[in-house]
Amino acid sequence: MIGFPNNFKFGWSQSGFQFEMGSSNSEDPNTDWYVWVHDKENIMSRIVSGDFPEDGANYWENYRIFHDNAERMHLKIARLGIEWSRIFPKPLPKPKDFKENEEDITEVEINENILREIDHYANKDAITHYREIFKDIKNREIHLILNLYHWPLPLWLHDPIRIRNGDLTGPMGWLSTRTVYEFARFSAYVAWKFDDLVDLYVTINEPNVVWGNSFIPSIKANLELRKKAFYNLVQAHARAYDAIKNISKKSVGIVYANTSFQPASENDIEAVEIAEYENRWMYFDAIIRGEIKKQEKIIREDLKNKVDWIGVNYYTRTVVKKIEDGYTRVNGYGHSCGPNSVSPSGFPCSDNGWEVAPEGLYDVLVKYWNRYHIHMYVTENGIADDMDYLRPYSLVSHIYQTNRAINEGADVRGYMHWSISDNYEWGVGFSMKFGLLKVDFPTKKLYWRPSAFVYREIAKNNGITDELEFLNRIPPVQLCRCKKEL
Repeated sequence: MIGFPNNFKFGWSQSGFQFEMGSSNSEDPNTDWYVWVHDKENIMSRIVSGDFPEDGANYWENYRIFHDNAERMHLKIARLGIEWSRIFPKPLPKPKDFKENEEDITEVEINENILREIDHYANKDAITHYREIFKDIKNREIHLILNLYHWPLPLWLHDPIRIRNGDLTGPMGWLSTRTVYEFARFSAYVAWKFDDLVDLYVTINEPNVVWGNSFIPSIKANLELRKKAFYNLVQAHARAYDAIKNISKKSVGIVYANTSFQPASENDIEAVEIAEYENRWMYFDAIIRGEIKKQEKIIREDLKNKVDWIGVNYYTRTVVKKIEDGYTRVNGYGHSCGPNSVSPSGFPCSDNGWEVAPEGLYDVLVKYWNRYHIHMYVTENGIADDMDYLRPYSLVSHIYQTNRAINEGADVRGYMHWSISDNYEWGVGFSMKFGLLKVDFPTKKLYWRPSAFVYREIAKNNGITDELEFLNRIPPVQLCRCKKEL
């Protein structure tokens, strides 16, 4: 038996946009992502799949069925999203003290009067329904982590089509400090309305994906715009942290997309250090140490110590090598493998061509702990694997590496799988299946994949039992070769 500490929790993560819709009663058309995936030009250009989120799993109406399955799986922690656009589908009035051209947002005023004022603009039906969902979670003694932003923005703050077409005069999302300001008000409002049901808060899910891998090609290709989004996402987290703390005594964390940077050769160690700093430490140094790099490094006191805990999302590694002006990624590893192939290192690869590299999770957890000594949760880890060929191995091996990090001294308090069921995977729609439960989308019926039974045994016994330990030993690469031939 590979056991975990008594207070360790196994559970799952999910977002609002990817899971909630699935019927006419659950539709939320008021977000940038909803508009983006419905846009005919995007569909014709194959930027998006042509699948629509309103055909999804319908968690909004069927949440009790999802929670029934989680309870049967012995899961004790859940990270759930709350959609900003459902709470405030229409614009809030601009704050009186907001200055459009001000680059640095060092504080956002939050008080009872302001909360009561914006309460008039809130969708009370959505608030009531979210409370029903969260109460059902709590009634089952499941620890609730509430995630405030998991990528979609209300349309009144971001018009992605105008920006795609080169018009930067309209609502600009994270390119505008207005969004920073409004996110702080939204965060305070959510804490004001839901704090009695929440155990932990997350401000932002994967800010590095938002600024570094924007779904709008023109933003993704523009370094200066990416830098602007980075800066605003640093400020947004800090101001949301302050806003929540103004209401609540609960811990506030941030969830980050991580890859394990690994050297192509012993001569490429410096490439790893550069990649880790640019892709990970630069953001965390800003919200923990107050360090901001512009022309030169500056310290902003208002950004310091804004993290109570760190959420680690991990799916695969990235192999890098040194080049004259930094580093480059080596193709054929990590995210750049062929679907259902075997990488040059002999690792199996998933339906979407991501290499299963469990030791990378250990690497990421230990490095976070050694640098910051802030406790962590694994908030996402999973695999696109419709037929469940690789998921049992992937699940057990990543949980084993989490255990290994704990034994090395890292303070890791939970593991959340992505996800409990299949869902809407952004631009690729329903093509990639990440669920422990298979969803028949036309009927919304849920079916247990074999890995769900494996996870149930792990959660029930708070560790990898002797009967399951073999799943950690040998990657099932032969299954990848057979599937590829089919």
